[in-house]
Amino acid sequence: MAVAELVDQPASQTADDAILSLNNIEVVFNDVILVLRGMSLTAKRGQITTLLGANGAGKSTTLKAIAGLLDTEDGEVPRGEIRYDGQDITHWPADEKVRKGIFLVMEGRGIVQDMTVTENLRLGAFTRRDAKIGEEIDQVFSYFPRLRDRNGLAGYLSGGEQQMLAIGRALMARPNLILMDEPSMGLSPLLVKEVFGIIRRLNQELGISILLVEQNANIALKNADYGYVMENGKIVLDGPAAELAENEDVKEFYLGGGERKSFKSVKSFKRRKRWL
Repeated sequence: MAVAELVDQPASQTADDAILSLNNIEVVFNDVILVLRGMSLTAKRGQITTLLGANGAGKSTTLKAIAGLLDTEDGEVPRGEIRYDGQDITHWPADEKVRKGIFLVMEGRGIVQDMTVTENLRLGAFTRRDAKIGEEIDQVFSYFPRLRDRNGLAGYLSGGEQQMLAIGRALMARPNLILMDEPSMGLSPLLVKEVFGIIRRLNQELGISILLVEQNANIALKNADYGYVMENGKIVLDGPAAELAENEDVKEFYLGGGERKSFKSVKSFKRRKRWL
């Protein structure tokens, strides 16, 4: 089986097209708590886009809004629009979004610990009815060879192996867009480097677009094509990842040492208006 068979991207699209766009969305929990406040961003097809920000900025909420999982926490998108492949998917159910090629690798991995590695991978293909699932499990093992020999219960895997399993499970859904929430969480520096190397391979070899939420700004910007900085439910800065890595404010707040400040305290920083 060719590697490209793991994904199902429309041939008519090009790498420069936006696969995902959030246009001025708001997210409210329990009809009261406003978490996202006019949030807008674009993820280009075939690229890795990273979303940076402190705890509580709204990064995970953004991914859950895209994936259609807000209902589980009494959340909703009362305003704005989420578009994927040119379609308005703002209020689509989560299973329909998976069928259309969007898969969320959750913070904390979200694997089923009392199922085996293979059973977890098959779970990722729950929306499929074709006969190639077994072949593609072997393809996943080619990206994560250490999982091939670890077919006991997933709960006994190391943290790095569980992260690999979570990403492998996402591949089984044949995604066009993978949303990743803190893939480096709880991993040693060596494993973080290995996991991000695999993420980059999946992007380059399979052409999968990736929207990455990550607190390790150094590793995120090294591997991403474009980045956004988020604070208090809004985007406050964006640009090519290489440029953000050289931005003095980003260096001070996210890449350097010392106490992290807020962009609000920087007089020279001008928040971009993103209303449509």
